[in-house]
Amino acid sequence: MKYDGELLPEHRHLTGVSAESPAGQSADVVFTRDHDVIEQWARKRRAEPATGEATNTGPATMNVNDGGAGVRFNFPGAGVYRPITWEEWFANFDRHELAFVYDNDDQSGRLSNRYRIVKASEVTELGG
Repeated sequence: MKYDGELLPEHRHLTGVSAESPAGQSADVVFTRDHDVIEQWARKRRAEPATGEATNTGPATMNVNDGGAGVRFNFPGAGVYRPITWEEWFANFDRHELAFVYDNDDQSGRLSNRYRIVKASEVTELGG
């Protein structure tokens, strides 16, 4: 896993993953738009879907400066965002054409909670 440096490398070329084609162990940082992969990532970390933005289900709780999508995760002991359903989370994710960028799990079993949510156009799939 990559713990230092930028999570979204400046060259913005990352390996894409999906439920059908998981990432190889050689990639430190990967991206996906696959809902199943994102949910699995979150469940492994006991992270819950959340937002800081105003939506149909509630008011804004903080300004997250991401162009209005506002999707985030609350982790155990660090729930600063307003909880929302997976359906609402993915509706915002898809409507804003986002990609989920995260540290690839390593063989040791240590999990990284590092992630970024960016416009899908900011990443380019290489070999994935």
